Amino acid sequence: MNGLQASAVSLTLGRRTVLYGVDLGFARGRVTALLGPNGAGKSSLLACLAGLRTPDSGTATIDGEVIAALDGRMRGRRIGLLPQSGEVHWNVDVTTLVGLGRLPHRGRFGETEADRAAVERAMAATDVAHLADRAVERLSGGERGRVLLARVLAGEPEWLLADEPLASLDPAHQIDVLERLREVARAGAGVIVVLHDLNQAARVADDVVLLRDGHVVATGEAQAVLTAPLLAETYGVTVEIGRASDGRRFIVPLGRA
Repeated sequence: MNGLQASAVSLTLGRRTVLYGVDLGFARGRVTALLGPNGAGKSSLLACLAGLRTPDSGTATIDGEVIAALDGRMRGRRIGLLPQSGEVHWNVDVTTLVGLGRLPHRGRFGETEADRAAVERAMAATDVAHLADRAVERLSGGERGRVLLARVLAGEPEWLLADEPLASLDPAHQIDVLERLREVARAGAGVIVVLHDLNQAARVADDVVLLRDGHVVATGEAQAVLTAPLLAETYGVTVEIGRASDGRRFIVPLGRA
């Protein structure tokens, strides 16, 4: 089956089951937001889809191939992951760090002109070109987050998986990152993003998956899923949904349901 698929995926970490028989399909060319309260299983599902965790039962596949069975180089070409943690364990400059996103593509002769061009495009797209020579340890949290996104974009993956990419970003750069995700999807890749801000999800997502306690509450097009009853079921809060002057929907939590 084409696309990224989770088929009856269950996962236990320690003594806690974090995913229960999750069945989901994701399409290229679309942005899917994974939403839910803390501990819902969003990051665990993303890790299974990225091949970082192997489900205890069920399978995560890409175009019918089991993701965890792919060799690291092939998996890196096809799936790019922006993890929740912004930690960097190498004291290198920004250009070098972004260039690591090209490693799955490099042959025996090292960096090519195509690699350098991809790095430049990624840095320009994330507004970090002016930081090219700065040491990573001297970056702010928001700058580091944008540099790490640039590293993923430089790899030009078929699928971009991002775990809370808006953390530590100011509103202007949040909008910029969301637009980059939309551009990636418009170019034909699939984007799956974990978000906590319902309004940003309404802004960027074509599709939404609502998770609670390791179970899928609802999945479908954003307009159909981001409703007051489903959000109350997922988060345990009442919300008011309205429209801004430009027609975009906004969601205001009012209190516990």
